[in-house]
Amino acid sequence: MNNTTSIVREPWLVRWILILTGGAFLALFVVIPLISVFSAALIRGLGPYLTAITDPETLAAIRLTVLTAAIAVPVNMFFGLCAAWLIAKHDFPGKNLLTSLIDLPFSVSPVISGLIFVLLFGARGVFGPWLSAHEIQVIFAVPGIVIATLFVTFPFVAREVLPLMLSQGNAEEEAAITLGANGWQLFIDVTLPKIKWGLLYGVILCNARAMGEFGAVSVVSGHIRGRTNTIPLQVEILYNEYNFIGAFSVASLLTVLAFVTLGIKKLIEHRRALPH
Repeated sequence: MNNTTSIVREPWLVRWILILTGGAFLALFVVIPLISVFSAALIRGLGPYLTAITDPETLAAIRLTVLTAAIAVPVNMFFGLCAAWLIAKHDFPGKNLLTSLIDLPFSVSPVISGLIFVLLFGARGVFGPWLSAHEIQVIFAVPGIVIATLFVTFPFVAREVLPLMLSQGNAEEEAAITLGANGWQLFIDVTLPKIKWGLLYGVILCNARAMGEFGAVSVVSGHIRGRTNTIPLQVEILYNEYNFIGAFSVASLLTVLAFVTLGIKKLIEHRRALPH
């Protein structure tokens, strides 16, 4: 047997110990909590579950969550594409700084992010007097929730697209330019087809984080029932009121979102692995 192609196999005992350890970890920290969410939500049957889901305050939280994601995801997709294109295709002063700033939300606590926006847009913040004079409310209103969500989610698309652009190089783009393609044609016909799966993957992750964000949104929302509560905040309120069936019923919506996100992620990974 050629030594370069030999396969090193661990003893069967070691393999089974690793498999059982991994399985026990997944069961303890993933499977059992997921089962607990749905079992607690349905403990009194489907009727109370549907009642909790269709409660007016819960429906308002769902609408606000969807609205926030509907704004944050397209904006971050546009920003991510622009930032990745700029960093991958051009050299300019401040390039390393821009790359570092993209990662900033990953290194800052979401709660701190929310406090930053309170200091900027709150009644006593930097822009607070001007906003009050023009009767514009950002904090404890929908605009603050959207801004906080934009901040914590903007790295996802850029960080998925940028490595693809860097690894693929500029050869095809340069060839297209020599054939007379303009900037728009270059992006639509050459660059976008190469990064489409990474872009879609980043959009899905961005959407999941936007809908599930708690820390930053909790700080800027004010927890106004039926107005500034998103789904995670609604879960917190119901749980603090000892309405456990309602809390776990609403939490099951986020759990379903997690399953959908995971399924789409696996589908994208499968499509990317197919030969073209």
